[in-house]
Amino acid sequence: MPESKPRKKSTGSTRPATAQAYKPNPVWFKPVMFGLMLIGLFWIITFYISEGQLPVQAWGSWNIVAGFGIAIIGFLMTTRWRS
Repeated sequence: MPESKPRKKSTGSTRPATAQAYKPNPVWFKPVMFGLMLIGLFWIITFYISEGQLPVQAWGSWNIVAGFGIAIIGFLMTTRWRS
């Protein structure tokens, strides 16, 4: 019985051209990410406990938006987190 010829090995790279090399996050990334989430939480808690007097009295109910905005930035950072 005749044997088949061996396949030629391609000389191209084994990775696709669009793949990037794995790079872990910088050391500061995780503390900043969790810090922003906690600062946003404490901003909102401070607003409610102080009955609108703190953190920025002139902003009124916009303090809620500011607190959630800070926290959301932290949560968005989790999408880029690589360990």
